[in-house]
Amino acid sequence: MAPSTNSLDRTNYLNATKGFRSWFMTIDHKRLGLMYLWSVIGCFILGGFFAMKIRWTLTPGVTDFMTQTVEQMNAYNNAFTVHGAVMIFLVIIPSIPAALGNFVLPIMLGVKDVAFPKLNRLSYHLWLIGALLFVATLFIGNLDTGWTFYPPYSTGHTDVSVITAVLGAFVLGFSSIFTGLNFIVTIHKMRPPGMTWFKMPLFLWAIYATAIIQILATPVVGISLLLLLVEKTMQIGIFTPALGGDPVFFQHLFWFYSHPAVYVMILPGMGVMSELFATFSRKPIFGYKSIAMASIAIAILSFIVWGHHMFVSGQSETMSVIFSALTFSVAVPSAIKVFNWIATLYKGSIAFTTPMLYGLSIIWLFGIGGLTGMFHSTLGTSVHLHDTYFVVAHFHFVMVGSALFGFIGGIFYWWPKMYGRMAEGALSKWGCLLSFVGFNMTFLPLFPAGSRGMPRRYAGYTEAAGFDSYNMAATVGAVVLAVGLCMALYSLIRSLKHGEKAPANPWGGVTLEWQCTSPPPEHNFDIDPPTVDDPYDMTLVEWRGQEEGFLPKNPRSDDPCIADIQKA
Repeated sequence: MAPSTNSLDRTNYLNATKGFRSWFMTIDHKRLGLMYLWSVIGCFILGGFFAMKIRWTLTPGVTDFMTQTVEQMNAYNNAFTVHGAVMIFLVIIPSIPAALGNFVLPIMLGVKDVAFPKLNRLSYHLWLIGALLFVATLFIGNLDTGWTFYPPYSTGHTDVSVITAVLGAFVLGFSSIFTGLNFIVTIHKMRPPGMTWFKMPLFLWAIYATAIIQILATPVVGISLLLLLVEKTMQIGIFTPALGGDPVFFQHLFWFYSHPAVYVMILPGMGVMSELFATFSRKPIFGYKSIAMASIAIAILSFIVWGHHMFVSGQSETMSVIFSALTFSVAVPSAIKVFNWIATLYKGSIAFTTPMLYGLSIIWLFGIGGLTGMFHSTLGTSVHLHDTYFVVAHFHFVMVGSALFGFIGGIFYWWPKMYGRMAEGALSKWGCLLSFVGFNMTFLPLFPAGSRGMPRRYAGYTEAAGFDSYNMAATVGAVVLAVGLCMALYSLIRSLKHGEKAPANPWGGVTLEWQCTSPPPEHNFDIDPPTVDDPYDMTLVEWRGQEEGFLPKNPRSDDPCIADIQKA
């Protein structure tokens, strides 16, 4: 029997050094990726707690809207703000780029680390500082401005928690910029011989496009938040009308960043989907170049569509028509991706693994999220649906149903490489199923509720308003969703001790990260990586049994995986 391609019983990046300092001060991209991963999961649990608090408050029979006190309404506004801010800034934006991107990107390129390892460590420490500032707001005041921090309420609000939260978002911006800069330089300067632009895995294309947005858009929101702090602390009129400022100016600056930020959240998930569909369909990805170019097109177009958030803010009719037309254009590259994914699945030998189930779920969820976005691009319907729960449902189908499901699918996909253990099983699949059903139960009812005029950001509704049935269905769905997510997390944690040892390539992927042992050595490869092949030519590998997993059909002497086996 050939030696195992699992390295849990010998030195790997997990056990090369031990102790808190060896992890906290590491410059190893893999360890930093894992620290991002567990930090994001912790923040997700915090944000999820406040989400359940929101749903509980809105559940019919739990609270009486007619007798709600000011304190109860403020508590709801606080839950709404913390949930939104934590989920956006601390979970979805850093989830795939910072966690999975940090772990996977250098190994996909066949290199030992990112271009600037110490800057990478600084990025994580800055993220941690920003996260702690956000969490501090739970103890020092009542943050109830909404996650957008719109003035004049945020600037006139006397609570010191606003300053802390805005400062936290400002610090997080630097973390995002440094991470994007690192990824762009790494991809440009450290690709191995033979890996031309159109031989890069599509996950790298997605991360590259995301990094462009991070670098160009994040400084804008950073400056906006800095001006907000200056106005609040020094009473200089910038955004507040009472001081001679213009609140619409803040909206322009905020949404110039925040709409591209939507694609910071979703583009990496699209990259994960491309890897999942190619690997588990056992087919080359359909229309590789069109998907790659669609990622860049989305990154470019995302900067010129922010005005559709402001159709009711008083901007000119001409600008509204222009922004409406431009917003429709963003749908084209997104539709190209969906078409190509479905074409990849067509006549493929599909394996219904846990990662693949999450990938298939995303097609449905992103399809609904994208199509309902067309209602917000159209002036006539957008005005009617503005600030209703239709917007909430659309936003969650795109951000949670697509970005978050992509994140979880990516975790299960690369989990064997991270920890050398398989998390595959009935428990993980049931977790995916319940999450999918619960998510649809939660947010599908909000579309008809919003179309009937159910306004968002309200702490309660009278029975006569006719929204009780929608809120009850959403609450039941939220409970099912929470159970599914808990099952998924438990299956991951349980696998660390009880999961089967993973071979180097358990799924049959062809990209370079599957050509080193699981978990990887401290420096990823003991020798230089092999000459790069087509990253989606599934005929290059074949199944060699449970112990060995997939191995190259014609191994070369310079193959990293074979070299690791021989060394062992």
